[in-house]
Amino acid sequence: MLINRKMFVTLGLASVVTFVAFTSMAPADDGPVNLKVLPKKTTEQQVHKIMREWSISLGVRCNFCHAASADGKGLDFAADSKPEKEMARHMYEMMGKINEKYFEAKKDSTGMIETSGVNCYTCHRGNTHPEVTLPEMGKGPGGPPAAAPGTPPPGVGLGGPPPAPVKQ
Repeated sequence: MLINRKMFVTLGLASVVTFVAFTSMAPADDGPVNLKVLPKKTTEQQVHKIMREWSISLGVRCNFCHAASADGKGLDFAADSKPEKEMARHMYEMMGKINEKYFEAKKDSTGMIETSGVNCYTCHRGNTHPEVTLPEMGKGPGGPPAAAPGTPPPGVGLGGPPPAPVKQ
């Protein structure tokens, strides 16, 4: 009987300690907050992967889109105070529409696009603002057609007198 009483007291104390430990723990992280264009089911790991792809594509770090936290320690990822964050959302929506319309991209069960024809890097190439250049006249696509093989270079044979007729 003494053994049963000791075991009962030990189990009771262990239960109380376990209960106190679990109730004093920080609340479980519910994952990313303030997702407006990414699916709500997106996990923290998926968000980190997406943000890494975006930062590499634009050649930037997290603070390009995310503002500093009020306490000055780290970044406030949920805040919408930087216009670059809203622009990123617009660009992501644009990319999704292009991929759905022209590349028939399908979404998986979480709402993420499985395959895509274009992504951030397609235009940005590591720059925050994609460089817009026009080809010089006569160069690149839309320039004059290439000469046929054996054709003299442009300007050769022009401007001189016509050749003398051959007598028979």
